[in-house]
Amino acid sequence: AQYSSCSLRRMSAMEALELLDQLVDESDPDVDFPNSFHAFQTAEGIRRAHPDKGRAGCPLPAPALSPNPAGDTSPLVPPDWFHLVGLLHDLGKVLVLFGEPQWAVVGDTFPVGCKVQKSVVYGDSTFHDNPDTKDPRYSSAWGGLRDPREVWGCRGSTLNLCPTPQAFYMIRFHSFYPWHAHGDYDHLCSDEDRRMLPWVRELNKFDLYTKVEELPDVQQLRAYYQGLIDKYCPGQLCW
Repeated sequence: AQYSSCSLRRMSAMEALELLDQLVDESDPDVDFPNSFHAFQTAEGIRRAHPDKGRAGCPLPAPALSPNPAGDTSPLVPPDWFHLVGLLHDLGKVLVLFGEPQWAVVGDTFPVGCKVQKSVVYGDSTFHDNPDTKDPRYSSAWGGLRDPREVWGCRGSTLNLCPTPQAFYMIRFHSFYPWHAHGDYDHLCSDEDRRMLPWVRELNKFDLYTKVEELPDVQQLRAYYQGLIDKYCPGQLCW
């Protein structure tokens, strides 16, 4: 509740991104540079793979974001907001700079109030003494991933920036590795969750595999991404 009220601070998305110059994610063994560079690496990886916002070469079974012209059955690729999702996907990590410990903000996510699956990191050693594991009230079998509560972290604090339902899913669940990487918690999924799963995996692919030692020229890229911010989440925002 402390952060869902968005009463912590007012600042633009770019100002929040610049704060990540001060943060190195201790949970990520592949990164030893400020998280702001990782944001631009992810965004640029998506932009290279989906450069023209057109129709060719998209592996996603994408929902129609705009009507196909008559007779055109080629799949729609993500439009320019997908580039922006890559830039903003970890923006909630600014909570560390507001005083939260990294263990409470970064890292993998998983649902609470239901049985912990084996694929949850440290799941076998962490929850033995938690009384919730023996209380049937905190077990939920069905209803979709929007219904169970999930451990709070940087993803939850960024959801008010999402321009589309697909963006919402990608940002909220890209660190839910037990689901999108291991296939656990499928019993919680609705048909909508399963339709959105390819989008989550697509973002995660760029999140993981664009981390390289060569850092992007942020100043050169800034104008393009500031244009996307001005288009989808402009001005001063409540955090």
